[in-house]
Amino acid sequence: MEEKRIGTVIDYFAKIGVVAIHLEEEGLKVGDSIHIRGYTTDFTEEVTSMQIDRNPVQVAKVGDDVGVKVKERARKKDAVYKAIG
Repeated sequence: MEEKRIGTVIDYFAKIGVVAIHLEEEGLKVGDSIHIRGYTTDFTEEVTSMQIDRNPVQVAKVGDDVGVKVKERARKKDAVYKAIG
């Protein structure tokens, strides 16, 4: 499956399993599949919930910082890709 780089991990909150992503290239919506990849990180997951400033949202646009619930650990500066097609 083809992927497009959409942003960067800016923080990870281990206690609640949430990754904070800065969207740089393209927006994101609930239901999209994301791939987080870094030096020791490499996993794919469907976006099931998203928040901006602790408020649930369905869609985020370029420039937004979003919190996404994930099952695996991510690290600052990991690249975030979105599945296309």
